[in-house]
Amino acid sequence: MLKEERQAYIIHQINLHNKVLSSDLSVQLNVSEDTIRRDLNELAENGQVLKVYGGALSKSFQFPFQEGNVYAKESKKEIAHKAIGLIQSGMTVLVGGGTTMIELARSVPNDLQCTFFTISPLVALELAEKDNIDVILIGGKLSRNTNIVSGAQVINELSDLRVDLCLLGTNSLSLDEGITDSDWEVVQIKRAMIKCSKNLAILSIAEKLNSNQKMRVAPLRDVTYLVTDLDPKHPKLTEFAHQIEVK
Repeated sequence: MLKEERQAYIIHQINLHNKVLSSDLSVQLNVSEDTIRRDLNELAENGQVLKVYGGALSKSFQFPFQEGNVYAKESKKEIAHKAIGLIQSGMTVLVGGGTTMIELARSVPNDLQCTFFTISPLVALELAEKDNIDVILIGGKLSRNTNIVSGAQVINELSDLRVDLCLLGTNSLSLDEGITDSDWEVVQIKRAMIKCSKNLAILSIAEKLNSNQKMRVAPLRDVTYLVTDLDPKHPKLTEFAHQIEVK
């Protein structure tokens, strides 16, 4: 594989999953970790990714307010528009972080009257622009890699909540493994969010379906709704629709 092809693959994986590990890329591309590190350094120097210890992050995930950074922005807007239909006035809603959740917050209509809890300061800022929304930002240590709060304090606060609907993005979703992620802290937070929710909606671009990460968040049976940028009758969603409600 040529260097240009290798680097294009790396960028695509980062855009899809927000972060990559050098060790994983080394196995996937059948090259040494030194080769991957050189690729990541070059991509970082060109401003295409953010280099961190052991891998790299997506610029769209780290700087979602900068125009041109967000991957699949129109698809995420479509998902956000669909997901708004799940929210009714009077609900208590728990929202995760990420670029799709920011689009969701921007899409909330001004006449909707709800209480939103969120683990994302960026999502909270967008929701705070809405006239009839009460926004409660759950406190904890802010992760520089994910722009969400994490740690034991967050999990303790979530354990006291009972919400009508939880809206989460995902790194990967598959029929066999359900919701998976590559960040242990994120896995713990998402598990706590799911546990305190009556219903769970997963918001995901279609490219993330039928893929897996190393760590399991929850089985597919825990998901109430799957919201994607595809038509609900699309063949790629057929198997999912046998187990959960697809939007």
